[in-house]
Amino acid sequence: MKISHLPFYGSVVAALSAVVLAPAGFASPNLQVEEVDGFERANLQVFDNTITLNEVLDAQKAWCAGLLAISKAYQKGGYDAAKSVAVDVIDGAYAYQFGPIAFKPTYTRGESTFRADRAGAIAYFVGPDPSISRFGKDQGFATYRNWTSCKIVDDVVQLMGQTANTMGYIEIVDAKGGLARPEKTWTFWKQKNGSIRIILHHSSLPFDAR
Repeated sequence: MKISHLPFYGSVVAALSAVVLAPAGFASPNLQVEEVDGFERANLQVFDNTITLNEVLDAQKAWCAGLLAISKAYQKGGYDAAKSVAVDVIDGAYAYQFGPIAFKPTYTRGESTFRADRAGAIAYFVGPDPSISRFGKDQGFATYRNWTSCKIVDDVVQLMGQTANTMGYIEIVDAKGGLARPEKTWTFWKQKNGSIRIILHHSSLPFDAR
């Protein structure tokens, strides 16, 4: 896995704030800086919502756990049970509450290729999604096969302040041992409150045009 830490504005501000410039001829070896009384009583507000590598990896694991939870709910309780879980997973993992998401899922095509709104994401994960022929009635990607394991294999991770990009594979195995390995690209965004959400998701099966 290749990891990039890309520069961003906040790090520049932090670096500049650590530098103190004195007028020419004013500096003195005897100069002392007096500590301000009462600092321990000051109201501290931190504006640094820099995303870390571990947070990105945890968010990816949580996505896998969510997919498996939807699949398990479908096996035990059918469509209604799976949809209830899917709504919670999507609301927790994606940032639809803030606006449209750049979401292009595996298998989608035509007018239903992109799922910018929440309803489109729910239809994709749990159904009904008649635009994808391999999904049965009231089925979606998380329920058309009985998924039992999920693992993310990253090729590149880019950390850019409050956002991060990851590119690689999602390795998913069903109860019969069948493996699906779609290619994926995600962009994660860390909010001020510390929660991390997906704002871009592109996935597709490997394509050979030869």
